[in-house]
Amino acid sequence: MRAVQVSELTGPAALRIVEVDEPAADGENLLVDVKAAGVSFPELLQTRGEYQLKLDPPFILGGELSGVVRDAPEGSGFTAGDRVTALAPFGGAFAEVALVPSMAAFKLPEALDFGQGAGYCMNYHTAHFALARRATLQAGETLLVHGAAGGTGTAAIQVGKGLGARVVAVVSTDEKAEVARAAGADEVVRSDGDWRTEAGPANVIFDPVGGSRFDESVRALAPEGRLVVIGFTEGSIPTVSVNRLLFRNVSVVGAGWGHFAFERPEYLREVAAALDAMVAAGHVNPIVGRRYPLEGVRDALEDLDGRRAVGKIVLDLEETA
Repeated sequence: MRAVQVSELTGPAALRIVEVDEPAADGENLLVDVKAAGVSFPELLQTRGEYQLKLDPPFILGGELSGVVRDAPEGSGFTAGDRVTALAPFGGAFAEVALVPSMAAFKLPEALDFGQGAGYCMNYHTAHFALARRATLQAGETLLVHGAAGGTGTAAIQVGKGLGARVVAVVSTDEKAEVARAAGADEVVRSDGDWRTEAGPANVIFDPVGGSRFDESVRALAPEGRLVVIGFTEGSIPTVSVNRLLFRNVSVVGAGWGHFAFERPEYLREVAAALDAMVAAGHVNPIVGRRYPLEGVRDALEDLDGRRAVGKIVLDLEETA
C-alpha cells in the first residue's frame, strides 16, 4: 500500500510516499480501508519532532481518518462494511489501510461524506471538550472564536451554535470571513482591525492562536469570562499577568483534549453521541477546504504552516476523487 513516511525530522519537505506492507488484522484493533485523512497542526509539528508525542523515524504520519471497516474484533461494536471516523493516536492515518483502536473509532453519520468524516473526529471532539467541559459555555452566552476559518475554528463555531451561544468569528481575510459565515457565525470581525471593540465583551474566547493575540483576548473577556487555550499556531507561547485575572474576575483555562479523553473511553462515547445529535439537528456540518491526493501531502502541510488553509484540509484517497 501507499503511505506517507517521515524518515527524518526536518519538516514537510522530507516526507516521502512509500510502498509498505499493509497492516494485518490483529484481533484487537479495527482494520480500516482509508478513504480520507485529516491534516492538522499536530502532523506539521511531528514532521519537525516538535509535537508532545515523540515518534522515532521512520514512521507513517497521520492521526485522523475516515473509511470503511475491513475487519473488526469481536465485541468491538463494529462490523466489516461500517463507515467510520477514527483517530490513530500513534500515527498511521496517511495510508491506504490503517489499524485504529476500537475505542478511538466512531460510526460516521450518514449525513457526512468521507471528506467531512476526516475532519469530524479530532476537531469537533476538541471543540466540544474546550467549550462544553472546560469553558462551561452556556446557552445565550457570547463565544468569540479566533482562527475561525480553519478546521478547529469552524468546528468551534458549529459546536458553539449547537450549545446555544451567539458566536463571533475573528478572521484575517475576506475569503476566511465567508468561510466563517458559512460555518454559522452570527458575526465576523477582522483580526487586522479593532476586533476587540467591534466584537464587544465575550463570555468565552476560543483561542488556538496564542502569541500576541492572547493579551488582547484577556482584555476582551466580560466579567467572569473564560479564555480557553487550545494551542499556539502563531508560534510563541504567551504568558499571563495573573493580577489581570484577579482584578477583572476572569479565567484562563487549558484544553488538552487528547490526554484527558483517551484515559476516559466512556467520555469519548458521550461526546460522540452529543456531536451526532448536533449533526442531526443541523448545527454540525464539517467544512472541508482543499482536498489533496496523498502525493500532495507536502503542499497540504505547507498551506497549513503558512496559515492559508480554510476549513479542514483533507487527503483524499478515494479512487473516484
